[in-house]
Amino acid sequence: MGRVCHPGIRTFPVPGRGEPYPECDKTAIEGVMVVSWLILVVSGVFEAVWATALGRSEGFTRLVPTVVFGVSVVISMGGLAWAMRDLPTGTAYAVWVGVGASLTVIYAMATGVEPVSLAKILLLLGLVGCIIGLKLVQ
Repeated sequence: MGRVCHPGIRTFPVPGRGEPYPECDKTAIEGVMVVSWLILVVSGVFEAVWATALGRSEGFTRLVPTVVFGVSVVISMGGLAWAMRDLPTGTAYAVWVGVGASLTVIYAMATGVEPVSLAKILLLLGLVGCIIGLKLVQ
């Protein structure tokens, strides 16, 4: 029998997994949620940093981009993991990937690595709109 978190909603334990942050507690404190969203967005920025550094490392043969990659991937993943304590996994992951992917493409276009096109700009705006939408329905 599951535990009642909210009227009409029951949670069930997941086999092989502890319950330090059960689903029913993920919307408990509004202030914590704001911090979690902020950390999630910053982690998405670091995802763009590590993705760019990975491309510039040339297969980990260049020292500085390799070090930047290593540091930023640890920060990015750590922040994602921290934010997932309070945010649903699917939403947090989608926002993290969306922020990172958008910023990676924007940086590549701004530095001339990728060509700028109206189609890319419109698609990026759509992606950012979807990220904002996920936050609003959270």
